[in-house]
Amino acid sequence: MNLQELLPAAPDYLESPVSDGTIEENFEAELGSALGEEDEQALHHTFTDDNDFTDIARHGIVDIVGDDTYGRKVIVVSACKMPSNKVFNHEKFLKYLMFTLDQYVEQDYSLVYFHYGLNSKNKPPVSWLWSAYKALDRKYKKNLKALYLVHPTNFIRVVYNIFKPAISAKFGRKVMYVNYLHELQQHLHLGQLPIPQRVQQHDQQLLAKLKSLPKTPGAGSNKPLPTQQFGVSLQYIKDASDQDPIPPVLKNCITFLDHPDALETEGLFRRSSAAAVVKSVQERFNKGEDVNFDLDTDVHTAAVIIKTFLRELEEPLMTFDLYDEVIEFQGLNKSDRLTTIKQIILEKLPEDNYLVLKFIVNFLSKVMDRSDLNKMTASNLAVVFGPNLVRPRGGQMSLNAIAPINLFVEVMLSSHHQIFVL
Repeated sequence: MNLQELLPAAPDYLESPVSDGTIEENFEAELGSALGEEDEQALHHTFTDDNDFTDIARHGIVDIVGDDTYGRKVIVVSACKMPSNKVFNHEKFLKYLMFTLDQYVEQDYSLVYFHYGLNSKNKPPVSWLWSAYKALDRKYKKNLKALYLVHPTNFIRVVYNIFKPAISAKFGRKVMYVNYLHELQQHLHLGQLPIPQRVQQHDQQLLAKLKSLPKTPGAGSNKPLPTQQFGVSLQYIKDASDQDPIPPVLKNCITFLDHPDALETEGLFRRSSAAAVVKSVQERFNKGEDVNFDLDTDVHTAAVIIKTFLRELEEPLMTFDLYDEVIEFQGLNKSDRLTTIKQIILEKLPEDNYLVLKFIVNFLSKVMDRSDLNKMTASNLAVVFGPNLVRPRGGQMSLNAIAPINLFVEVMLSSHHQIFVL
């Protein structure tokens, strides 16, 4: 399969046809002062050692929402949730943002920035923007594969022009301007995004202004194909597979990856694959066609397909009903965790879900056995698989839920020999 670069080198954006009250029009006068002494001081500012971010996290400005259609973690920043400058500590917010990113920057990730709602009362100073850009150094930019700027305005253009001398061409190609929410559909699962109500209303205003409201891709009540693998229930797949509880797509991908060359691939399940290729493979599996992967080119594609399948299940493999118990797992004494996880998986998980989970975990144990080569330890696999195995009803997961879910999956993987014995 030939992989192609999907992001445009120099994306354009439309100026919002509806005033969104983001910032005064005289941007150049407001921002035009060159980066001076104040900015230099901001660059060398030393943060405190206080890692209690409760006061920042409560605003919900930053969210983690699982994977996008490329198999990358998605981090969402909503400007409309930023409080007044009079009460908000922007410097601590930057530290909080870096603290959050630190958990994911070792794997490919995407960042979505909802610009609507930034105004003269809550916008950060240019000196802070500059210090943030410098603080988020190569460690953060290397694996950032896409930065989606949603509902951009002239403010974005002016700030970009100010920072342009410091922005590499390679990083610039990662930036995508998104004028309307439906344009994100080809890259992200909109149902999983925590889109603020104000942003949704603003988007509707823009569409109404243009008098060209498009249909949301995938909308409607299209009946799934008899051989459908993605976006349906385990029961639907089982009924179409002679009551075999293991979905064909999982059998195919895991059988392919259960090979030394694949198992020893560094970053297995961490790296993404081209969206066009993933979409094509999904369509072929849904049609019941044979899919033959190539060890030289398709290892990461097969891995992404597994994660995509789990993420798009009608109900997560760990079920909606068990979500609260998974979240509460972190609060247990360490001595009680193994007993509790056995009860959840062996006694409360539906039989078919258990069999599918066991099939996946048995394979992941082989991945862990080669972690010295592929770098995928139980902890790293938990970060990748956690949000794909566990999610709440509605699909929107809070940042506070990530750590408990990852811990649950890590303990499950580390103790798999003691759990999956039946």
